[in-house]
Amino acid sequence: MQSLRSASLLVVAVLLVMPSLCALEKQPTGVYHARREALAATLHGGVAVLFAAAEPLLDFDPYRQDSDFYYLTGWTEPGAALLVAAPSDPASATAGPLDPQGPRAYTEILFLPTRNLRMEKYTGVKLDANTEGAAEKAGVDKVMPMTELPRVLSDMIAADRRLNSRIWAEAHEARAEALAQVTAATLAEGAAPTLHDVAELTTPLRQVKDAGEIALLRKASDASIAAQRVMMRDVRPGVTERAVAGKMYAAWLEHGCERPSYAPIVGSGPNSTTLHYAANDRTIEDGDLVVVDAACEYSMYASDITRTVPASGHFTARQREIYDVVLGAQRAAADAFVAGKSKINDRDRKDPDSLDTVAYNYINTHGKSLDGKPLGQYWLHGLGHMVGIDVHDPANYPAVLKPGMVFTIEPGVYIPEEKIGVRIEDVFVVGQDGKLIDLTADLPHTAEEVEGGMGKTGIRH
Repeated sequence: MQSLRSASLLVVAVLLVMPSLCALEKQPTGVYHARREALAATLHGGVAVLFAAAEPLLDFDPYRQDSDFYYLTGWTEPGAALLVAAPSDPASATAGPLDPQGPRAYTEILFLPTRNLRMEKYTGVKLDANTEGAAEKAGVDKVMPMTELPRVLSDMIAADRRLNSRIWAEAHEARAEALAQVTAATLAEGAAPTLHDVAELTTPLRQVKDAGEIALLRKASDASIAAQRVMMRDVRPGVTERAVAGKMYAAWLEHGCERPSYAPIVGSGPNSTTLHYAANDRTIEDGDLVVVDAACEYSMYASDITRTVPASGHFTARQREIYDVVLGAQRAAADAFVAGKSKINDRDRKDPDSLDTVAYNYINTHGKSLDGKPLGQYWLHGLGHMVGIDVHDPANYPAVLKPGMVFTIEPGVYIPEEKIGVRIEDVFVVGQDGKLIDLTADLPHTAEEVEGGMGKTGIRH
């Protein structure tokens, strides 16, 4: 009886802990409100309409909110729409029924779908516009039923016809295009209103992370580091690539992450030379190098880490030679960094301010192929990318790196004829002082550290 009581208490304790591990950490509602106001300031007197991600088929795929929608709202349920309108420009235009007596003021409305009580037996209770305190719970100025969205937008355009050419929405969003068609029919317009791509406005806003975002990115990196350490302990001859990926999945979930940031890459031997190899169906063999590009999302924010490890626990002399070249290129790029001047993802590799140029020049002047050619020909991708809500966060490349930006540095050399592929990838923050902060500093970097993480030291000849 005592053991049963103890077991019951353990279950209760686990249930009490689980919400803190599994629930998304969100920033204060004022942060999202400030982002919406910042978006409004770029609308040139116009209006933006964004839709939440559609709900996937029940039981097949987990739901993930649209990245721009989440950035602006922190809202995690499907079926919603957000309208953000800038003050009328000039102030003589009115906003229709929301501001019938005067110039249109800044407006934000979250439109929520009608509840489906039958489906809620499967999905749980949803919030709608009739829920008491809905606006406060959603953290927005106003909540309305989704059925009101066409009327509200039509009335706003009727009051200010210039909005016909000042509507911003997500590109190729069928619901936005349908809304434009309904608006045209309602107002007897000959053509649907022009829709501009709202990503042109949200991308600059999302490039610079605030302190709360950086804290979440750090947690994503910490969980990803823990999984990479698990990988280092588990990689050995006879283990399948998929088994290694599975151990990393378990570590991510144990550390409170909701999903991987992308399909994990565990490429051994010849697969190490395929940049985005994702089949993970080979059995690791003695003497293989294993490229493991795998990380997770924590509360919608991503990490992106790659380590290359020797299956046997120690590098051969040739493998270490190539590894040291790649690590040297990464360090050369980091050492050359100057905030507000350095650029990332410059595919031409000719601009002296480009970190791609620095890394490429290092690779091309250190080490040779077996036939004596420079190694630069074996680096096939850009040096890095922005990281945020998306693992490849939006940016206009080549991007000048400024304080608050978060990006990867990930040089690589891939030599198919030697079955040697090496990539080393870390996530960096540009601090407010202009210096780089390595969010993955606690993970082994050098060949010796990698071997130590696998429990081995020394060179295999």
